[in-house]
Amino acid sequence: MNNALYNTHVKLLAFDFLSLSPNATDHPSSFSRKGRLLSRAETLGFVVTRELKPGKFLRFTIDDGTGCIPCVLWLNHLSSSYFSKRSPSGVRSIAQVAMKFASEIQLGVVARVRGRITGYRGMVQMTVSDVVLESDPNSQVLHWLDCVSLRFCGCIVGTCSFLLNLAQLFYLMSSCAMHVIVNVD
Repeated sequence: MNNALYNTHVKLLAFDFLSLSPNATDHPSSFSRKGRLLSRAETLGFVVTRELKPGKFLRFTIDDGTGCIPCVLWLNHLSSSYFSKRSPSGVRSIAQVAMKFASEIQLGVVARVRGRITGYRGMVQMTVSDVVLESDPNSQVLHWLDCVSLRFCGCIVGTCSFLLNLAQLFYLMSSCAMHVIVNVD
């Protein structure tokens, strides 16, 4: 298996993310798609569900138009035995950042989410490590184009003709818009 992208946040659309399969042979916490080992991902879309369990976790879903990615943001840093061997000030900082992310994730916002690809109850999900709210109205289109570009250059194996056609349409639309803007004078 090709593991060149292992431990790299790979930009994925939901239909690619949801097609990942667990790979227990090479790395215990890895997933694969068409021969590529992946452990981390980045996605962007609308927050369409939100379930908060205070002091435990925030579960939410990101919809990018190709599907919905289940995400979990852990909020139990101060009570979890997992963090007991770390410095208390470091754990408090991590907990504060997680609480800030949880307060930003609201229904209807557009968010860029990064994290580890994990499995829960037989389903693939993202365990969130970073959240950025997007205010640029072009961010989703640019994310889609990045994903298509990465698939086209072979970084992520396989292409989707629908997305390639969509990318070409956006390119033509942006070219026409630039032509109109340039020729306004």
